Order: sequence, then structure tokens, then C-alpha cells
Amino acid sequence: MKFFKRILIIGFLVFNACKGEKKYHDLKSETIPIVKDNRISDIIAFQEKLSEEFKDPDISPLPDRYRKNFESLDFFVPDTNYVVKAKFVRTPEAVPFFMPTTTDRKSKEVVFGKAYFQLNGKKFSLEIYQNPELILEEEYKDYLFLPFTDNTNGEETYGGGRYLDLTIPDSDTIVLDFNKAYNPYCVYNKKYSCPLVPSVNHLNTKIMAGVKAFKKDYN
Repeated sequence: MKFFKRILIIGFLVFNACKGEKKYHDLKSETIPIVKDNRISDIIAFQEKLSEEFKDPDISPLPDRYRKNFESLDFFVPDTNYVVKAKFVRTPEAVPFFMPTTTDRKSKEVVFGKAYFQLNGKKFSLEIYQNPELILEEEYKDYLFLPFTDNTNGEETYGGGRYLDLTIPDSDTIVLDFNKAYNPYCVYNKKYSCPLVPSVNHLNTKIMAGVKAFKKDYN
């Protein structure tokens, strides 16, 4: 999945950059509703794949002490109310800028477009970014990056916000599935350098979907 690979390439190690190859879920104490919905199946598959990657010592951001007894990340129960179809507006005049990260590194980004949508009875807009260097790689030529914060941060979810990985849509709409929101890799290991969420991308509502806050209780 491209999700976490972008952070692998863009988010390298401290001596490289921020790697954020994936983000997954864990439904330890919650029951997944039995619903015949392809969207639910897709979300569950995403969560399972993400957790499997976190178990893999070759690609997991988890230090050995956390990974040895790790079973799954903690996720909200899949909720299709957080699968949103947004109006997508390109911003062709936008110029590249340097997005701050959790280290001294700067991530070169450009506002590729904006998403306009309604959620929890409110209207929102979010900037969607593209990395001019990453798109030179064939696998990432259509990759887009959406970091965001919301009112769960610091409580149910990581205080610094979460990420969504997207691809360039072929129309003026784009689907934002917040069930696939994941944590930056630096949440799990400080050797990673991860982009900080711009203040313009704050959602003044609770996004009760995606990966929850990381609890270091796997040992």
C-alpha cells in the first residue's frame, strides 16, 4: 500500500526522512458489526494489513521491545459515516512550500487541491498535498497526502493528528475514508521525521474513525 511507503520515502529516518508507510487498526475490545457492506470489508482488510505490517520486523516502525508481543493496533469500529465523498477543487497556481516536520527536516509540498465536504452536520475543507520529488517515482506519480487534526487529538487519538493517503481523482470528487486515518511513524519511534499538520487542516469535530492513540503496553 502506498500509504505508509510515502512516509518510507518522504518520511525518512532521522538520518533520512519521515517514513510513514502505514497505519492500522485494532478492534481488541470492540465488536465489529456484521454488515454486508463492501466498504466495511475494505476497511477491515486495511486494518488487518496494517497490523500485519507492524508485526513485520523488516518494515515495522515499532522498536523490538514493543513489537515482540504486538498483536494489533487499536482502531475505532469501522463506520461508513466517515466515508465521505468530497468536492475536489484543483489549485494549479499553488507554489511549493516547505512543511515543518518533527525534526529539523523540511518536507517540500505543494497544495494540489482542496476537498470540500460535510461531516457530523458541519461543512469543512481540507488542503491536499503533493510532494514534487516523490511523484518522480513511478509508483507515486498519482499519490496525494492529507494530514489533519480533529477534536479527538490528545484524548482518543494521537495529539499531533493523523494522515490519509490518497490518489489523484479522475473527476471533481474525491473519497475521504477516515477509517483509514493512521498515525505518523514518529508516534511509534522517534527515529522517524514526520510532517506536522498545517493549522488550516484542523477539523472542529471528532473523527471517531481510524487508528486510535498508541498505547505502549505490548510488553
